[in-house]
Amino acid sequence: MKILFLIVVILILLGAIMVFTASGTVSFYKFNSDYYRMFLSHVLKIGLAILAMYAGAKFQYENYRKISKWALLTIILVLIATLIFAPKVKGAQRWFLFFQPSEVAKVILLIHISNMIEKFGEKLKSFKEGFIYPLIWIAIVAGLVIAQPNVSTSIIIVLTSFTVLFVAGAQWRHIVGIFSSAGVVVGSLALILRHSRERILTYLNSLINGTDINIQVTQAKIALGSGGLLGVGPGHSRQSDLFLPESYADFIFSILGEELGFLGTVGILLLYFFLFLVCMVIAKKAQDKFGQLIVIGLGFNIIITGFINAAVVTGLLPTTGITLPFISYGGTSIILFAFSIGVIINIGRQTVKTQELKVAQI
Repeated sequence: MKILFLIVVILILLGAIMVFTASGTVSFYKFNSDYYRMFLSHVLKIGLAILAMYAGAKFQYENYRKISKWALLTIILVLIATLIFAPKVKGAQRWFLFFQPSEVAKVILLIHISNMIEKFGEKLKSFKEGFIYPLIWIAIVAGLVIAQPNVSTSIIIVLTSFTVLFVAGAQWRHIVGIFSSAGVVVGSLALILRHSRERILTYLNSLINGTDINIQVTQAKIALGSGGLLGVGPGHSRQSDLFLPESYADFIFSILGEELGFLGTVGILLLYFFLFLVCMVIAKKAQDKFGQLIVIGLGFNIIITGFINAAVVTGLLPTTGITLPFISYGGTSIILFAFSIGVIINIGRQTVKTQELKVAQI
C-alpha cells in the first residue's frame, strides 16, 4: 500500500507543477491578470482529493455491499437530471451543479457489479441466470452517459465493466457477443451525434490525408516534438502560451512532453503501469471476490484512462474529453481517482489484518 500511495503522491505533485506551468498564461488573460488563479483552484481540488482518498481508505469496503444498489440508483437519477436540466457546454451536457455525474457513476457501477458477481458465483456463466443482470446496469449507465453525449467515458465504462466480468469468469462467447453488439451501437450513435461525429470525421480525415485539421492535436504534436529527449525544462513551454487549447486539462500530457521530454512521458506511463501492477498484487491477495473485483475494476479504470488520454494527445485516437489521472486540471476526476485509490488501500489493509489475525490464532 505504501508503494501505491507513493506513486499517487508523485503523480499529484507532478500534476500540480504541470498545471502551474501550463495554466499561467490562460489564467492571466481569463481572470484579469491573476496568474495563479487556476493553479490555486487546482490546489484546492487536490486538497479535496486527499480528503476523498482518506475517506475511501477509512470506510470499510464490506459496507459497500449494503449501499451499492441504492447509490447506483441515485447516480442514475442524477444522470437523468443532467440530461434534462444541465446547460450545454461545448455541445455536451456533462455537468450537474458542480460535478460530472459520469465520473461518479463509473466508480459506483464497478462496486455494484462486483457485489452482484460475488453473489451470483457460478451462475455468472449462465446468460439468463447471471450475466444479464450486471449487463442491464452497465447498459443503463453507459446509455445515459453516451446521451450527454460523452462517448469516450461510456466506452471506458463498458471496457472496464467487461474486464471485471471477464476476470470474474463470465463466458467468452457472452462477452464477445455483447461487446461486439455494443461496439456497433456505440459506433452508430457516435456517427449520429453531431458532437462525436465531427471529431471522428476529423480524425479519419487526418489518417487519410495525413493532415491534422484539429488545432489541438496539431499543437499537441508540436509540443511533444519540441520536447525532444529531455524536454525544454519546467516552465519553458511555448505551446501553453495560448497556442494549445486546454493545455492545462485534457492536453496536459503534451506540455509534459514538451517540458520533460520523451523520457518524462515514458516515465509517466510507466508510473501508471506500476500503479496497475500494485493493484493486481493487492487484488490477488484480497480476502474475498468482492474486494478483488473492486481493485481490478478501479485499477483498470485508472490505467485505461491514462493511456487513452496519451493516445488522444499523440493523435492515435479521436479527440475526447478524457483527463490524465491525477495530473490534469479538474475537480471531479481527480477526486474520484483519489477516492478509488483510498478504496483499494482499504481493501489491502483489511487483507493484511485478516492474515495477521489468522497467524495470531495459529
